[in-house]
Amino acid sequence: MRRLFSSQPRLAALRRKLKHEARAPPAAAPAAPSNGSSFFIETRGCQMNVSDSEVVRSLLLDGGYGEATSAAAADVVLLNTCAIRDKAEAKVWTRLRDLRGRAPHGVKLAAHRRPRQTVAVLGCMAERVEEGLFENGLADVVVGPDAYRELPRLLGNVGSGPQMDTKLSLVEDYGEVFPTRADPTMRHGAFVSVQRGCNNACAYCIVPYTRGRERSRAVTTVLDEVAALYDAGVREITLLGQNVNSYHDAKTASAWGLPREYSDGFVPFVKSAKRDGMADGVRFAELLVAVAEAAPDARIRFTSPHPKDFPDALLRAVADTPNVAKQLHLPAQSGSDAVLRSMRRGYTDDAYRALVDRARETIPGVALSSDFIAGFCGESEADHDATVALIEDIRYDMAFLFAYSSRDRTPAQRRLDDDVPADVKNRRLNEIIAAFRAGRDELSHEAVGETHLVLVEGAPKRAPAGADGTFVTGRNDGYRKIVFPDALPDGTALAEGDFCHVYVDRVEGATLFGVAVARAAGAGDRPDVSGAERRAAVGS
Repeated sequence: MRRLFSSQPRLAALRRKLKHEARAPPAAAPAAPSNGSSFFIETRGCQMNVSDSEVVRSLLLDGGYGEATSAAAADVVLLNTCAIRDKAEAKVWTRLRDLRGRAPHGVKLAAHRRPRQTVAVLGCMAERVEEGLFENGLADVVVGPDAYRELPRLLGNVGSGPQMDTKLSLVEDYGEVFPTRADPTMRHGAFVSVQRGCNNACAYCIVPYTRGRERSRAVTTVLDEVAALYDAGVREITLLGQNVNSYHDAKTASAWGLPREYSDGFVPFVKSAKRDGMADGVRFAELLVAVAEAAPDARIRFTSPHPKDFPDALLRAVADTPNVAKQLHLPAQSGSDAVLRSMRRGYTDDAYRALVDRARETIPGVALSSDFIAGFCGESEADHDATVALIEDIRYDMAFLFAYSSRDRTPAQRRLDDDVPADVKNRRLNEIIAAFRAGRDELSHEAVGETHLVLVEGAPKRAPAGADGTFVTGRNDGYRKIVFPDALPDGTALAEGDFCHVYVDRVEGATLFGVAVARAAGAGDRPDVSGAERRAAVGS
């Protein structure tokens, strides 16, 4: 299958670039920039922003800039921002004022800007707020997610006044820009963007208005990047997209010939007869398997999907591909049919539950995560109770839980009343948090006595209370953190990037604790939960 997607000259160049980066000591002083200017990137928000910052880093390095070790030492500070909630934007405004210095009453902040330092705002907040970021001289450059190629030019023109480019694109995917990671020696994780933008038009979401319409990278560029990362030692790769599982490279010949299929019982709010009718091209299930083959010992994850795009072919691909994590993110948002209709999600509570049942039947032991919003427009107590019931019934390993925050330009802001009082939102949020934690705690205690495949990430933030020796931490397929001693029973040391089989013997809060019983060959080497090595390690 990989032969269909061959791009050998480019892949060879990427491999050389990664090897060069990996040889450089992480603490080495940055090289002098060829144009005399240095930059520093601060990233907020989702994994896509992390990936975008890596693209920006590559573009600036190629443009002759050098990377500084801190914002204080940089000529250019770039804030890659999130606009998903008010709180995320408030932090950016605070940081901008901090960068410019605090002005006395009645004095513009611009008068207190740091000498020579340029401030650029990137990403979703730049796209949403636009010219407003120039007020009081807080920003010099404002660039949306589809205009990062223009950054070197815009930064070079700051002397002539504020610079802005927030045009959205129907084609930009940065497919041939190989991202430069902040720490190229890190083995336990890397992000690879495969799809940008979103066509779903959920009522509460600003993403389609800040990141534009869906478009997918060519398979060849994705596989080249994955193979180069794998050759450089990366052992966990996460495929990214705003609606990652709607990926469709229509220009590449497919070996599978998959049509566009939706999850059973799901009727998308936005459908395209033209796109859905395309029989050619590579769909996400085929891409996922190809990526897994390109990085055979690495663990492959993907986020963030939409529940409507989990046809049986994708569920089987996750189940049958050994090194794909047995985990699915299924953002529910609500358990109420009425609220789901207002949110324009395109499914019912029953359809969502049926998808969960199919996933668990197809992928034994699958870990589930989700998103939920408390206090959406018009949500009643009965609607809220339905959400609590869904969370209690499903039991998630992870969840992202938020009170509703109205965003300008979204359908909900234009057409619905944000009529749930703030105190009610907060109370409901606390109740869904409690329901989630109760289910997660049950899953945690069920994990005790099981053996998990874990990728070592490094030292934990804190060692287990009262424990002797040194420890490492890592995550299992379900992205649950496990802390365990840093050596096997025979004394073999474990290091970042190693896979091992870890027997879980206790749980404290949200963290599992255990002991590594054997080294694993890779992400496809599933543990034998009844093996002799485990019994010897735990003395059973």
